[in-house]
Amino acid sequence: MNLVRPAALIACSSILIGCQPSPITPLATGGSASQCDASLAQTFVGEQASPELLDQARRKSRAATARIVRPGEVVTLEYNAQRLTLTTDESLKIQRISCG
Repeated sequence: MNLVRPAALIACSSILIGCQPSPITPLATGGSASQCDASLAQTFVGEQASPELLDQARRKSRAATARIVRPGEVVTLEYNAQRLTLTTDESLKIQRISCG
């Protein structure tokens, strides 16, 4: 009778541990293990941002995703090592290129 309670606690703990989400890695999502490298895309600073240029910069930096951030735009600040960010001025001229 004294063994029933600890056995039940162990069983319940095992179930709860199995429900914990696993960390998402680039390999788990089908991506590559390499991270974004903004230094490879710095040649685009000063250029006019466009969807085509965004894709070129994304490929050149080896990023999985990319975005253009305009002044005053609300964006997530969640760090993503696979994301390239092109920060522009009001006229969409690229001012800064970074990863994260």
